[in-house]
Amino acid sequence: MSAVLEIGELAVEPGEIVAVLGGNGAGKTNLLETILGFRPGQVRLFGREVATLAVEQRVLMGVGYVPERRRVFAGLTVRENLEASSSLPAAERRQRAAEMMALFPMLGERPHARAWLLSGGQQQMLALARALMNRPRLLLLDEPTLGLAPVVVGDLLQRLSAMAADGLAIVLAEQRASQALRVAHRGVVLSRGRIVRRGTAAELAADPTLADLMAGG
Repeated sequence: MSAVLEIGELAVEPGEIVAVLGGNGAGKTNLLETILGFRPGQVRLFGREVATLAVEQRVLMGVGYVPERRRVFAGLTVRENLEASSSLPAAERRQRAAEMMALFPMLGERPHARAWLLSGGQQQMLALARALMNRPRLLLLDEPTLGLAPVVVGDLLQRLSAMAADGLAIVLAEQRASQALRVAHRGVVLSRGRIVRRGTAAELAADPTLADLMAGG
């Protein structure tokens, strides 16, 4: 099985959730932005070198992104947010938006609600649904549990686990290691942009030095 993503010492296979752990300033967002093409760097996506490809081209190849603090289009409705996030033909885009609202019932119940009226949990689900609109093969999430109630976090993590079981490769960048390691298969710990620890989720969860490593920044 070939890796979906290769960047430096990090590789991610189809159907795998890899947690990227670290505190503020550890380099998690920089890593995701390099994968996406917002920052320069050597990246292989789906077996292809993409250093010269723009962000839009990488998205079309099959990369989805859920940024930190969600960044939904506040003035647009749920349906408009979804349709605006897709490059699919119009009819297929509408159908895909309907599929997303069925997948996320809390969105389907409020298709005409402006995004700024949604709760934090609803906005996070909207951000995730937007990232799925183009049927990505690789999903990048930056601090997706930030500011969410425990029940919403649990729902989000269950959904990510189910998506991985269907073959989606997921990179989950998180400060909350205990949350990420609940669903991850493997993980790495970043400090100042470098990997300082790696292992299975079980190994990292049991590592007594994990908190100190993450505090290293």
